Amino acid sequence: MELWYSEKQTKDLGITCKVRETLHVERTRFQHLAVLDTYEFGRMLVLDGAIQTTIRDEFIYHEMIVHVPLFTHGNPRRVAIIGGGDGGTVREVLKHPSVEEVVLVEIDGKVIEASKRFLPEISCGLEDERVTVIIGDGIKHIKENKGQYDVVLVDSTDPVGPATGLFSQEFYKNVYEALGEDGLFVAQTESPFFNGEFVAQIFTSVSNVFPICRLYLTDIPTYPSGFWSFTMGSKKYDPLQVNTEEIPEISCKYYTPDLHKSAFTLPRFVKELVQKNE
Repeated sequence: MELWYSEKQTKDLGITCKVRETLHVERTRFQHLAVLDTYEFGRMLVLDGAIQTTIRDEFIYHEMIVHVPLFTHGNPRRVAIIGGGDGGTVREVLKHPSVEEVVLVEIDGKVIEASKRFLPEISCGLEDERVTVIIGDGIKHIKENKGQYDVVLVDSTDPVGPATGLFSQEFYKNVYEALGEDGLFVAQTESPFFNGEFVAQIFTSVSNVFPICRLYLTDIPTYPSGFWSFTMGSKKYDPLQVNTEEIPEISCKYYTPDLHKSAFTLPRFVKELVQKNE
């Protein structure tokens, strides 16, 4: 008998993967959690029926949410990650030698436990001595730690359930205050193809708080439409002004210095979303 997993990515569209084995299923305090071993994408973390990461394509998301902002800043020492319990974002942050401390704030400790057990390639950085893991509310943590971070990375799930507050202008104001005088942040901000108005709203909210706001894009096969956005808010540094010739080579499968600026080159329909909200 064949076993298939289907994620309903919109009310009219889904993605289906053939499953080799169901490795883990549980109902945590916050959400339904599953780890599946699929033929096409390998081991896959699924939360509340939505694919979060897979062994085959995770490097794209994690490299792009990390290296674009960290190389834009240039000398990040303290980095906060809100969400991201799978550990992939931590792994990429640790590739930057200037980083002295990484604080991961994950509301659901079961995500971390499952990732350590079933996704060791992704979670491998969580035991590093520079990493502090806090099981708790990322919104509360950011509000209570003013001026503490050079970079904040919001590696959240979709804007439902506990993650809803991570997409509010009030949260972005608190992020601004949690950053140092030259700090910046990046958040994953959904699909411009399926969630265009939402992407535009987030861009407006971030623009209302930060003097520099930029949207950039990448392609993630298992995410809705395969076309994904990140939004950066920065107090001082503009990613378009980075001298890419000075970006050092690091071990990556997707990110390159040449890609750094090109990720900000927007297709016309996405550019129009941003322009009408500037």
